[in-house]
Amino acid sequence: MTDSTTTMNPTGGAEDRHQAAQPALHDHLMEAVLSPANLHRAWRRVKSNQGAPGIDGMRIEDFPAYARDHWPAIRQSLSDSRYQPQPVRRVTLPKPGGGERALGIPTVVDRVIQQAIAQVMTPIFDPEFSESSFGFRPKRSAHGAVKQVKADIQAGYRIAVDLDLAKFFDNVDHDILMARVARRISDKRLLALIGRYLRAGVLVNDSIQPSELGTPQGGPLSPLLANILLDDLDRELEGRGHRFVRYADDLMVLVKSERAGQRVKANLTAYLDRRLKLPVNETKSQVAKIDQCVFLGFTFKRGKLRWSDAAFADFKHRLKELTGRSWGGNPPDK
Repeated sequence: MTDSTTTMNPTGGAEDRHQAAQPALHDHLMEAVLSPANLHRAWRRVKSNQGAPGIDGMRIEDFPAYARDHWPAIRQSLSDSRYQPQPVRRVTLPKPGGGERALGIPTVVDRVIQQAIAQVMTPIFDPEFSESSFGFRPKRSAHGAVKQVKADIQAGYRIAVDLDLAKFFDNVDHDILMARVARRISDKRLLALIGRYLRAGVLVNDSIQPSELGTPQGGPLSPLLANILLDDLDRELEGRGHRFVRYADDLMVLVKSERAGQRVKANLTAYLDRRLKLPVNETKSQVAKIDQCVFLGFTFKRGKLRWSDAAFADFKHRLKELTGRSWGGNPPDK
C-alpha cells in the first residue's frame, strides 16, 4: 500500500516498518482503518493466525492474489459505506468435558477488515479499561490475571464469587453494545460497519440464519467488543470497592465472607440482567472458598497455584474460539 487509492500490497513493503498513529476521536476514523500501513499490519496478523476458510472457501494463501485484483473495489465500498460483510461459517468444536461449542469463522477478507478496525479502536478504548481486566489486551495475559487472584488471596480475600455468563458471545445485545462503542467513536461510517458485522448472519448447514443477538466468535474484533461491553461491569465493581479479576467473560470477585459473597452474587446477577441484558448461568455460578474454584485453568489450594488439566484444556479451546487461530502458539497480546 502506498496511498489511499492504491491496491493492497499484502506481501509486505516499507509500510511494515511504521506503526499506524493513534487515531483522534473525530469523524474520520475510517481513513485510519483504511490506511495502507494499518491494513498491511492487519493482513500480517491474520496471516500469522492462520485459520480455516470462511463461507467463500478462500484460504489464507489465496488472499494476496485476490486482494491485488479486488482490493480497490472493496476499499471504495468500505469508504462509501456500501460494504456488506459475509455471514460467518458455523462450525462446532468438541469441549474437553463433553458436548460441543459453536464457532463462527469469518472470511479471510472480513478477518483482515475486522483486524484493521480493532487496531484503530484498541488505542482509543484500551487505556480506559480497568486494571482488573486482563483478557485480550496489549501486554496483559492470563498469567497476570491469576497473579492478581493470588495477591487478593494473600490479602485475606478467600471467598470467591465465580460468575458464569450464560453463552455470553451469543447473548450480546447489539443496541447496548453499540451505544457503548458510540461513547468514544463518532465516525458514523465505522459505527455502521461494526453494526453490519454484528448483523451479518451465520451460515448453518446450507441456510443463512440472522444474527439478531451476539458478536461472532472467531473474528478479530469480537474480543475487543466484549471488553467494551463488559467495561461497564468492571466500573460497577470498582465503584463498589470490590476486588475482582476478569478475563474476557470469565469473572471472579474475591470477598472475605460467605454472606458478602451471596450478596455480591445477587447484586451482580441483577445488574447484568437489568443494565447489560446478560443472563447468568446459575448452575455454573457459585460462591465458594477459593480452594474449591478453578479460574483460567488454575486451582488455588493451600496458597499454591496448580494446573487443573481438564480446565486448562477447556481454556485453550476457549482461546481458540475467541481468536480464530489454530492452537499451538501463545495467546495474542501477551
